[in-house]
Amino acid sequence: MTAKSAPSSQTVRAHMTVHDAKAAIDFYAKAFGAVELFRLVEPAGRVGHAEIRIGDTVLMMNDEYPDFGARSPGAIGGSPVAFHIAVSDADKAVERAVAAGATVVRPVQDQFYGDRSGMVACPFGYRWFLAASREVVSPEEMQKRWTKMLEGGQG
Repeated sequence: MTAKSAPSSQTVRAHMTVHDAKAAIDFYAKAFGAVELFRLVEPAGRVGHAEIRIGDTVLMMNDEYPDFGARSPGAIGGSPVAFHIAVSDADKAVERAVAAGATVVRPVQDQFYGDRSGMVACPFGYRWFLAASREVVSPEEMQKRWTKMLEGGQG
């Protein structure tokens, strides 16, 4: 543990259930630069609660507790949840995540909404967008580009 948890300025925090919280904490440190804030471990070794910080965001996690409905993506056939991390260089961020054990879901490319981004899947069943802002695009312009893209044109 390298940092102490403090009262949050975040209104909403994500709370992830994973099949191996200890390994997930290690992976997120290598892949995304996460810093562990703390963990609560049962005598048998199961992580009941842990907090990590990625950039300015705190994520909470725990091992599976099926009796309480806390089941990992692997136990329920996947997760509809994806995380979005703002990075300075999407290409390097995806390379780092892959080197740590992530799998590329979408290769890095320029997006119609102004980001250069790619998506990876972590070994714990969640998808992560790694995005670098390249251009500020108004909602109106974004809609135009999206519509054009859906109609078969370039975004």
